[in-house]
Parts: sequence; structure tokens; C-alpha cells
Amino acid sequence: MGVKIKKNRKYRIMVVLCAGLALASMAIFYHFHPTFPFPFSCAVYEFTGLYCPGCGAGRACRAILQFRFVEAFCYNPVFVILLPFIGLYFAVRMVDWVITGGNHVDKKISVTLLIVVLVLVLLFGALRNIPVYPFTLLAPGGLAEVLP
Repeated sequence: MGVKIKKNRKYRIMVVLCAGLALASMAIFYHFHPTFPFPFSCAVYEFTGLYCPGCGAGRACRAILQFRFVEAFCYNPVFVILLPFIGLYFAVRMVDWVITGGNHVDKKISVTLLIVVLVLVLLFGALRNIPVYPFTLLAPGGLAEVLP
């Protein structure tokens, strides 16, 4: 089956459409059922009591699906800023895969840019755990004190 998908564009189109349909149906479900429990919790926070760089991203996703962008930014500002770029990467990557059957996108992304983003995300994760006033704003929901 793997060889068939690699060689046949129709199969690749079907795979991408099915994955997109699954994501869209999940987004619609969470949009219309805002009180339904989100299935994930942060393992880092559960075991250590420290916020990881991704803490609050699930609540931010839910807020985005409810069109509450300021609330999403309060939960995890780095995630909200990076989300459009991540979405664009996956969209371009899937179009490239459907058209060519290969991966030509990753070769175009600068390694330096990826290292800078990684360092910034790790720095954000470290700073949000400092229990002093300006850094407490980086904890999930911390910006709600300042933003409307």
C-alpha cells in the first residue's frame, strides 16, 4: 500500500482530504461543544508542577475555535503567534506531497531560523516559571490580568 500511495497522486489527494476532513470535523465539534473536556493535559506540569512552553496551548486552541483570540493569547502567546506559521508549513508541505510525492519544502527552511525559534520557545518556557511579577504574566492565563 505504501508504494501505491507514493506513486499514485489520486491516493495522496484522498489521504490529504481525509486528514483535512477529520481535522475540520474535530474543529467543528469543539466549536459547538465548548464545555466538552479537552482530552489532553500537560504531562510536564502534572509531574513537575512547572509550565512547559506548550502549557495552555490546548485551552488556546479551544479559545481560537470559539473566536476568542485575546483569551487564546492570554493562555499561550507564543503558540498563538507560531500557529499561523505552523499551519502554513503543513499546508505547503501537503500540497508539495500531493503534487510531487516527495518533500521539497524542508530543504528550503533555514536551519538557523529553526534554531532561533527553538531557543526562543525554550527561553519562553524557562521565563514563564519564574515566580516574579513580570514573568508571572507568561503563565497560562497570566496575561488576563493586563489584557481586556
